[in-house]
Amino acid sequence: MAGPAVGLWLFEHRSFEEIRASAIPWLQTFCDPVETEIDGGLAFRVREPAVLGLHPFNTDGAGMFFLSEDDIMPADDEDYSAFSPAPVQGLILASGVSGQVNHILLGHLALAFARRLNAVIDFDGVLGFIPGDRMHEAADLARARALVASLPGTLREVSYDTGGGDRWIRHVGDREFLTAWLQHPDFHLIK
Repeated sequence: MAGPAVGLWLFEHRSFEEIRASAIPWLQTFCDPVETEIDGGLAFRVREPAVLGLHPFNTDGAGMFFLSEDDIMPADDEDYSAFSPAPVQGLILASGVSGQVNHILLGHLALAFARRLNAVIDFDGVLGFIPGDRMHEAADLARARALVASLPGTLREVSYDTGGGDRWIRHVGDREFLTAWLQHPDFHLIK
């Protein structure tokens, strides 16, 4: 995948076959085609973005989107203590290409799936943080934290092992947070 991706964390286990079976008829109302891939995941292209609340919205440059099961969720190296109960299952929702139109569509798709599945959204990194010079990492992280703290909803930091004994964090937010983030002028997802 060359575009952004998010995770959807579920707190009650459902078979991926059940999730896929309920998603296909819904996706077919505004996506074309909706195809099942060899690995069992779904591939689809948004045909009518108005269904996602995007009025008007030009889909030029939009690519395919993919929904699959996250086989490593929950991960042994992640700290889920901010959640009670802890997540029991994950899905990956990804765009095949980058670009602003795909970030926006993916964000709205994530919000719609999160509503349907009662899920939280794993942003797969720190929103507002651009990795770079380690010398400025603390100041950049402080700016990112201030940015997301200014938005309504709940956003948690989940730490994970980066290898070699180091740990880093990812942002995981609720639907209210994602709704606000989608309206923010600096909205983007992590690629």
